[in-house]
Amino acid sequence: MSAGGGRPTQLVAGVHSVRSALTHGADTVVELWVESRRRDRRIEEIVALAERSGIPVNPIDREQLERMLPAVNHQGVAARTAVLSALGEGALENLLSGLDVTPFLLVLDGVQDPHNLGACLRSADGAGVHAVIAPRDRSVGLTPVVRKVASGAAESVPFIQVTNLVRTLKQLKRDHGIWLVGTAGGSDRILYQTDLRGPLALIMGGEEKGMRRLTREACDYLVGLPMHGAVESLNVSVATGICLYEALRQRGRGDEAGVPALER
Repeated sequence: MSAGGGRPTQLVAGVHSVRSALTHGADTVVELWVESRRRDRRIEEIVALAERSGIPVNPIDREQLERMLPAVNHQGVAARTAVLSALGEGALENLLSGLDVTPFLLVLDGVQDPHNLGACLRSADGAGVHAVIAPRDRSVGLTPVVRKVASGAAESVPFIQVTNLVRTLKQLKRDHGIWLVGTAGGSDRILYQTDLRGPLALIMGGEEKGMRRLTREACDYLVGLPMHGAVESLNVSVATGICLYEALRQRGRGDEAGVPALER
């Protein structure tokens, strides 16, 4: 289905996702459905946001809503919105040129599961990441499942897909002085012993094979997480959250982080 201007649309469900769509991109929202028997404070806030933007609000039975969104935890609300598109290389350059703070980026090399991407975007938003970068090939885009899991972060964090990830990484290093810190099992350097305070791109690998070889070779450092149990690695979204918040801890405390400075 398409919006008025011929733009393809998709259904977005859940309180956080719908509220974020209305807050960060009301012009992309075509219409809203609200469970007719549900009227709590969060739903009323969403309805008010829609009405202020002139977006039609349709009451609907729970059974109809569940037929529209099978196997989705819709929380009594859904919206039809224009499909979110990833940004491109030009947007990344504009974003970096406009920053007046130290860049903090997340790079996902081949994450294909929409639940993992949604969770990574949510962690990125919480940690204050300026943009999430991924390759166009062999990576999931901003699907409805991603937007649902991200709970609004798909609208608030710039998601940038690039044609050649290694080339982009080299440009980040050369043109913006950004350190490339990749995560890899078996690394001799532990995350907590690594300085994450400067201009940083934290690079995470995909679900099965991790980072690709050329991506690994582009990194300044490879770091690992200590593993003391029977499993060899963590889910990529879990590892991403841990790494981002260690970076946030260091960046928030400056020299109190107690880690040696990097030397390129």
